[in-house]
Amino acid sequence: MSSTYAETSSRLGPVRQTYARQEDFPHVARAFVEVSRVVRETGLMQRTPRFYIFVAIGIAIAFGGAITGFILFGDSWYQLLIAAALGIIFTQVAFLAHEAAHRQILASGPANDRLARFLAAAVVGISYSWWDSKHSRHHANPNRVGKDPDIEVDTISFLEEDAVQARGLRRMITRKQGWLFFPLLTLEGLNLHYLGIKHLAGREPVKGRWTEIGMIGARFALVLTPVFLLLPLGKAFAFVGVMLAVFGVYMGASFAPNHKGMAVIAPEARLDFFSKQVHTSRNIRGGWWATWLMGGLNYQVEHHLFPSMSRMHLAQASEIVREFCTTHGVPYTETSLWRSYAIVIDYLNRVGLAARDPFDCPMVGQYRRA
Repeated sequence: MSSTYAETSSRLGPVRQTYARQEDFPHVARAFVEVSRVVRETGLMQRTPRFYIFVAIGIAIAFGGAITGFILFGDSWYQLLIAAALGIIFTQVAFLAHEAAHRQILASGPANDRLARFLAAAVVGISYSWWDSKHSRHHANPNRVGKDPDIEVDTISFLEEDAVQARGLRRMITRKQGWLFFPLLTLEGLNLHYLGIKHLAGREPVKGRWTEIGMIGARFALVLTPVFLLLPLGKAFAFVGVMLAVFGVYMGASFAPNHKGMAVIAPEARLDFFSKQVHTSRNIRGGWWATWLMGGLNYQVEHHLFPSMSRMHLAQASEIVREFCTTHGVPYTETSLWRSYAIVIDYLNRVGLAARDPFDCPMVGQYRRA
């Protein structure tokens, strides 16, 4: 069974945000227990070390090729191809860090944490402690208002009450935020580095603060020093800009289809684990190529139900979960990658309508009457 919340909610009107509540979801007794039992009996929760060794070797070869190309191209604008390649490779490493953080790769939790911290901070240059805290809260309450940090307002407004409060430049962006979403992702790589450094520089306690600061500092020195030593200043800045832009677009384009435009859960709603994970997640069709392209994020429903499951087993798990959802009448959302982008753009544009002239916006009138 397949459904798309964005398509359903578009019929509810262009401005008024509608939140899903308990009565919007069919009660599925012991749903997760039943599905989990079948998944475990099938052996899909087992680690796949050979697969991840293969992936690591592939990434190492890709880094070697990029470094070789950088040396051979010398003072040439062809270096921008190497910059783009590095943006892609760093994103693939980020996928591995994500999997290690979910205990998918190594046998023990502490070993996975160490690996995830190294991959995120020392290779990608992002604070693992910042990302892990944020991502854990997202997994606990996907698309729940006030609980999921991934739908909190940043430059983009994912909720209409946030869009209606936009002012100045952000308001101008919010009005057309769907169309601007992918262009803005060119800055997401820079934003991820900034947020991580801001987190590490804050006054709140941070586990492994100085370890991460050291790793990130060494990483930037290792990446940027040869670029600015071997390339003219203009080409060096262009190289870094392309690398960050490709990294940001690739990361955003991989994570955005997962939940944007799906059900938004009311703050007071009390939902069982199975319902809130399935109803707020969207899978992307495409088979093995989509799994490689998106690091397993294309099976978002199964990833949220079984976050410690190896990327190798997600496709088989999806067959079990889909069959269960069909049998029990639970909407199981799956679409193509391009259709998911269209849904995200449409959803953000409809949310952005709340930032139009306040005299024309029903929500603002509602706020004023309140």
